[in-house]
Amino acid sequence: MMKRRRFLQQSMLASAGVMMARKGMAMGAAAVDSAAVNTDFPVVRVAEAQRKFKSQTIEKVIHEVRTTVGNKEVGWLFENCFPNTLDTTVDFGVPDGKPDTYVITGDIDAMWLRDSSTQVWPYLPLCKQDKDLQQLIRGVIRRQVKCILLDPYANAFYKDSTRVSEWKATDLTDMKPGIHERKWEIDSLCYPIRLAHGYWAATGDLSPFDADWAAAMGRIVQTFKEQQRKEGVGPYTFQRKSQFATDSIPMKGYGYPTKKVGLIHSMFRPSDDATIYPFLIPSNWFAVNSLTDMRTLFREIGMHGKPADDAAYKLIEEVSTALTEHAIVTHPVFGEVFAYEADGFGNHTFMDDANVPSLLGLPYLQSSHFTGPLSVIHPEQRGYTVYQNTRRMLLSESNPFFFKGKAGEGIGGPHVGTEMIWPLSIIIRGLTSHDSQEMAHCLKMLQQSHAGTGFMHESFHKDDAANFTRKWFAWANTLFGEFVLKLYHEKPALLS
Repeated sequence: MMKRRRFLQQSMLASAGVMMARKGMAMGAAAVDSAAVNTDFPVVRVAEAQRKFKSQTIEKVIHEVRTTVGNKEVGWLFENCFPNTLDTTVDFGVPDGKPDTYVITGDIDAMWLRDSSTQVWPYLPLCKQDKDLQQLIRGVIRRQVKCILLDPYANAFYKDSTRVSEWKATDLTDMKPGIHERKWEIDSLCYPIRLAHGYWAATGDLSPFDADWAAAMGRIVQTFKEQQRKEGVGPYTFQRKSQFATDSIPMKGYGYPTKKVGLIHSMFRPSDDATIYPFLIPSNWFAVNSLTDMRTLFREIGMHGKPADDAAYKLIEEVSTALTEHAIVTHPVFGEVFAYEADGFGNHTFMDDANVPSLLGLPYLQSSHFTGPLSVIHPEQRGYTVYQNTRRMLLSESNPFFFKGKAGEGIGGPHVGTEMIWPLSIIIRGLTSHDSQEMAHCLKMLQQSHAGTGFMHESFHKDDAANFTRKWFAWANTLFGEFVLKLYHEKPALLS
C-alpha cells in the first residue's frame, strides 16, 4: 500500500479539468431513487448494488432532506455524503454469533479508532428505530474492544489479525501483527468511550458492555495512568525513519521533557502528527469527558466502586486540576485562552489543528455529565469564557494554521502543509456556533468547496477548491451530513 504522505502528495488535484473528468465518469453511475434525484446534479453516489450496508431508515432521512430543502445543491451533497460511511467503508459480519464491524477511513485500508467512531456517530440518533443499524454499531464497539485489547497504544488496525504493517520496516516501536500504525494519541482511546456512551444513550442497550468491554476500559485507564508518567517514562516509545519531522518522536522516542503535573502525555495529535509539547490540551480535556462517560456506563452495568471506576475517578480529578493550572494562558490580545499544547514548565503553543479533538471543537465533544469549572457549554463556568476568547483567537491571524483566501477560510494543520483548509474545521465551526449568520457562512463555504465532486475532502487550497487532498474521506463526508441534519432540525431557513 502506498505510504500515507506519498498518497496525499499524489492525490492533489492540479486543475479543474481533472475534476471535471472525474465528474463526467460519475455521471455514468447507476441511478438512485428517481424521486430523490434532481437532474441538475450528476449521480455520484455509489450504485445501490455496490453499497456495503443498507439502512432503510437512513434512506428515508436522505429522501426527506433531499426533497424538502430549498437549496438543491446542499440536498444533493447530503445525499452523497451522509451515507458515505455505510456505502463504502464498512465490512459487517456476525462471526461467532456476535456482530463485528470493520470500518476503513476511505482510501486507506485500515481502521482508526478515532475515524471509525466519528464515521458512525451521526447515525446514533436513528438507531433506536433501526435494529440493523444498531447491530452495525454494536459491531463497531466490539471490533474496537478487540483493537484496544491487542494494543492500547496503537491508533490504527487491520481486519486481518495476522497482517504485518508496511510501517514495521521503518518504525522503532513494538509493532504486532494486526496493527497498521502505532502512534500514541490520547483521543484514540477516548473516541470508543464516546461511541459506547452515545450508543447506550440513544438505545438504552447495554448488551455490548460485556467482560471484554470492561477489560478494554481497564486498559484505557491503565494506559492513561502510565502516560501521566509519574512513575517513570512508561512502556511506550516511537521513532520512524522518515524525512518528515512530524512522523517521529525526538529524545529516543519519548518526546521532549515535561514536568509531571498530572496531565496525560500524547505523543501524536489527532492528525497523526507529532506533538511539540506532549501535553495536548484538547485531548486531555477529551479524556476528562470520556472518563466521565465511562463512569456513567460503569454505574449502569454494576461496576460503580470497582477498581477501574475508582481509578477513573481519580484520573478525572487529577487531569481536571492540572488543566485548570496549565491549560489556560493569558494571550496579549484575546485574554485568557486555552493553549493547544503545554509542557508543565510554562511553555505553550498558541494554535489549533483541524483534526478533532481540537480547541475549536471542545463544545462538540463535551460530555453532558461534565459540569466542572472547565465546562465550555455552561456560561456560568470559567471554561465558557476562556473558550469564547480562544475561539476568537483561532479564527484569526493569531492562529498560524488559520488560512483565508478566495475559496474560503478555515483551519488546517501541518499534515498537508500551509494554505490548505480542512472542511472538518469549517463543519466543526458550524456545529459549535450559536450564530445563524456564521452557520450560513460555513454552509456556503462547504457548498463551494466540493469542486464538482459532490463530496467533502480532507483539505483544499485557500484560493482553489479544485486543488484538494483525498477524494474519499468518509469522516468529513459523514460529519457534513451531521451538520446539515442539525440545520434541518434547528435552523431550516438556512437550507432554503
